[in-house]
Amino acid sequence: MIGNLIPSKRFLGFSNSWNQCNLQKLSTKNISYGIVQTGDYIENGIPCIRVVDLTKGNIEKSNLIKTSLKISQSYKKTVLEKGDLIIALRGEIGLSKCISVELEGCNLTRGIARVAPDLSKFDSKYIEFYLNSESIRKVFDQRKNGSALKEIPISELKKIPVRYPELGEQKKIADFLSSVNEKISLLKEKHALLAQYKKGVMQKLFKQEIRFKDENGNDFPDWEVVPLSKLADKNSLKNKDNTVNAVLTNSAKSGIVNQGDYFNKDIANQGNLTGYTVVEKNDFIYNPRISELAPVGPIKRNHIGQGVMSPLYTTFRFKDESVLDYLEQYFNTTMWHRYMHSIANFGARHDRMNITSTDFYALPLPLPCEDEREKIVSFIKALEKKVNAVKEQIKLTETFKKGLLQQMFV
Repeated sequence: MIGNLIPSKRFLGFSNSWNQCNLQKLSTKNISYGIVQTGDYIENGIPCIRVVDLTKGNIEKSNLIKTSLKISQSYKKTVLEKGDLIIALRGEIGLSKCISVELEGCNLTRGIARVAPDLSKFDSKYIEFYLNSESIRKVFDQRKNGSALKEIPISELKKIPVRYPELGEQKKIADFLSSVNEKISLLKEKHALLAQYKKGVMQKLFKQEIRFKDENGNDFPDWEVVPLSKLADKNSLKNKDNTVNAVLTNSAKSGIVNQGDYFNKDIANQGNLTGYTVVEKNDFIYNPRISELAPVGPIKRNHIGQGVMSPLYTTFRFKDESVLDYLEQYFNTTMWHRYMHSIANFGARHDRMNITSTDFYALPLPLPCEDEREKIVSFIKALEKKVNAVKEQIKLTETFKKGLLQQMFV
């Protein structure tokens, strides 16, 4: 790392050039690494931090694995003190965290190093932010070795360069970035609560535990339960002439997406798509593949437009467009999962639902009148708007933080 040791953005009152040293020189002790291993774990004892704990953001002491006091004391070099820094040597190489008073006395497992900054010259939170900045993570990445299991040797870790201003400016930077982190954390908590609230409300709406009134304050008619076969037609149109080459896929997380964009490469054989099904905008597609996000496989609406989809998918088209928004929301719940489990044959593949076409199209759908459907959809979309607004705030704040890290560090 070379260049002018003055950042582009600074707090008022600070003008001196920054200094530079390596990680070993800022530490009051020789940098050491964790040795506690699987065979040393016990049910109750001294908490030990693993690499996986570093990736979780906040480290909860109560959730850490334990080792005996005897083993921990035999590895005294890695018994943590407030203000220490721990750094991942494997996995998320370079990922760093400052040790708070709550984590004092913990030890380290393999794959994590301990650095003990000279607190008379260095602010540990500043060093944590510095080491986690994008430019320094790249330096870590350049110094890793190994083929299958990548890691950075202690000898290389000690050489990682650290640029720093005087202690007062370090504390200003650390406090400011900590406040940005706190805002991001609060926004993520708000987003999680809103998303959970939306999920709960949707379940209550489709269970009819929450009902709307009409414009005159009267109850809407009772709901019907209608099989899918009466509302939709099966789409079996094959790409016989190979004229459609936009290959789509059904992702449990992202919905209907272009296969090339989703996988960053085309999975299907572009030269032979004759066996694929041609789908149009507003068709619905069922993917029988089971995943954590879709325990019976997802049913998603095609918002993209014309394309072709694997014959493994079930595609269907609703006869009445007025039900599209309502049923799209319904399929985002788990209300229909029980029926799918009741008709599935799990004898073939454990990662796919094996369901006959007849059983699938017998799927019972709760159907209120059109006016109540519109009220349900409007209410859910209003909640979605709030959830997405907070999600956008998180994205903007994280982008703001990334820009700050680039401008406040040199």
